[in-house]
Amino acid sequence: MSRHVVVRRVPRVAAEVLAGLAEAGVSTVHEADGRRGALDPALRPIQAGARIAGSAVTVSCHPGDNLMIHAAVEVCSPGDLLVVTTTSPSTDGMLGELLATSLAARGVVGVVLDAGVRDVGELRAMGFPVWSRAVSPQGTVKASPGSVNVPVICGGRSIAPGDAVVADDDGLVVVPRDRAATVLEAARRRLDAETGKRARLAAGELGLDMYELRPLLDRLGVEYL
Repeated sequence: MSRHVVVRRVPRVAAEVLAGLAEAGVSTVHEADGRRGALDPALRPIQAGARIAGSAVTVSCHPGDNLMIHAAVEVCSPGDLLVVTTTSPSTDGMLGELLATSLAARGVVGVVLDAGVRDVGELRAMGFPVWSRAVSPQGTVKASPGSVNVPVICGGRSIAPGDAVVADDDGLVVVPRDRAATVLEAARRRLDAETGKRARLAAGELGLDMYELRPLLDRLGVEYL
């Protein structure tokens, strides 16, 4: 029989690093980390405009069963982001308004569900951010064991407990905990560089010239007619 565990304590990314990653945004963090860590773009936000980052509390559930999400609530801390996966593909509504209310009371900043979500109108009204694979009214049971705070695969990426997960309208990206501060520094350098580029483009300069792309077009055999 497989071993099922709830790990109570895991190391987390510093709050100031998470705040910086959230401010930088998913696309910039993805680029800053060498274009690594992007989750499946099929995982989409149920709301527009949310931009968050949190330390992952991971949950492995039986499909159609949210028992372990309830178990995970107890070990969540302010600034955490819940990452829920199922042991086989599922689009059932694993989380709704009541569970979100419980998570929000623990200071959880949002949820990523590699499954379904429901009570979308209520979740939007309460301002609780969720990224999910599906929206479904299909309910769940509370009957099967799983695990909390173990490595999981979510959206095609390996996520370990305590990793930084960044989420916004562009999607999701995971940054390993031990690399988060370094990636934030690289993201801030990218943002600084983009400020100058934005001004040049706004003044009418072409990207072809700013990025010195004309010689590349020539080498690639592109002809102007």
